[in-house]
Amino acid sequence: MKVLMNLVKASSLLIAVMLLSTPKAYTQTTGDTEKNYSNLSEALVNPEVVYRLDLSNQDVNIDDINWSDFSNLKYLSLKDDHLTKLPSGIGNLKNLEVLDLSGNDFEVIPESFGNLTNLTELFLNDEINLKLEKNIPILSKMPNLRSLHIENDNLLTLPKNIYKLSHLESLYLNNNNFRQLPKELLLFDNLKFVDLHDNKFELPLQDIQNFGVRVRF
Repeated sequence: MKVLMNLVKASSLLIAVMLLSTPKAYTQTTGDTEKNYSNLSEALVNPEVVYRLDLSNQDVNIDDINWSDFSNLKYLSLKDDHLTKLPSGIGNLKNLEVLDLSGNDFEVIPESFGNLTNLTELFLNDEINLKLEKNIPILSKMPNLRSLHIENDNLLTLPKNIYKLSHLESLYLNNNNFRQLPKELLLFDNLKFVDLHDNKFELPLQDIQNFGVRVRF
């Protein structure tokens, strides 16, 4: 009888574990699916559940979107959408951490982007019209910006005011037209890594032994 009671207890425990674990696993899988969107119409149905929104390489109208509805959005890509103007409402994405604006046609980002206080990584690659110097004051208002990508932007030099991006730790300058190591890099306090490969450096390069930053050529 004692053995039978132990078997009943073990079976009951197994059933309880299955009942507790199975729905949780199912919910997690469903949640992960709901967090990632590449179709704007679908994302607008329940914007509060969207964590990643990839609208790259799409002909989409984003002017009338109420971006505040995407209250949990952490990643947004508008890459290669050839936008000449960016919606100021994107600045309302308080939880946004990564923003990819590469391959567009705008000159400056809206001043409201300075409200992206949780943004850690920004992609501004392949921007032939970008006025980098004019964007620095806005970028400097992003206290958590750690990585900035300005690759293949036809840069010959860095703007004098780039030192205002004092929180940067990684700066990607590859595929530009630098001929010398930009002296402005010495003005950064927290910079740890610079990518300068595929530029047009003239030999010999200036001495970087005391530069204090890891540089990729």
